[in-house]
Amino acid sequence: MDIDPKTAPVWAIVEPIALELGLELVDIELRREGRGNVLRLLIDKAGGVSLDELTAVSRQVSDLLDVRDDAVPGQYTLEVSSPGINRPLTRPSHFPPFVGKRVHVQTRKAIGARHTFRGILTAADADGITITGDDREAHSIAFDAIVRANYQHEFPSVGQRRPDRRASQRPAHRAGSR
Repeated sequence: MDIDPKTAPVWAIVEPIALELGLELVDIELRREGRGNVLRLLIDKAGGVSLDELTAVSRQVSDLLDVRDDAVPGQYTLEVSSPGINRPLTRPSHFPPFVGKRVHVQTRKAIGARHTFRGILTAADADGITITGDDREAHSIAFDAIVRANYQHEFPSVGQRRPDRRASQRPAHRAGSR
């Protein structure tokens, strides 16, 4: 789980700002979208990050990147946001809180003829992770083999109805009463 060399200079600028504000820099993406480049900073903290905190990071980072034009070549749009519901897991310390949860992991080289693993994160230690895949097999993956990993939020199945709470709160109808 290495930092992309394209974004390493930005990490060096942004991470101290985030830490100073009591926040965590989760990930940095620099990609072409539409007609230009987008530099996306994903910021978080325990309990979630506020709009005011994202705005503070955006202002400070924008000012520094304007001065350090060597950090991001060319023109770009800066976006600062929370990691969202399918949070990227970019560091070994990100995995333990998600043990027992569903994850999606891509690896650099094939592990058992596969590069992609989806399933339940069953263990995370100093060396790597174990995923019990959708194939019901346990797959051990070293951190240095991981290219990308995300928590995958599981929404309730479509078509499953929740119990109608109002039904239990309705007064019973008695025959003959109006």
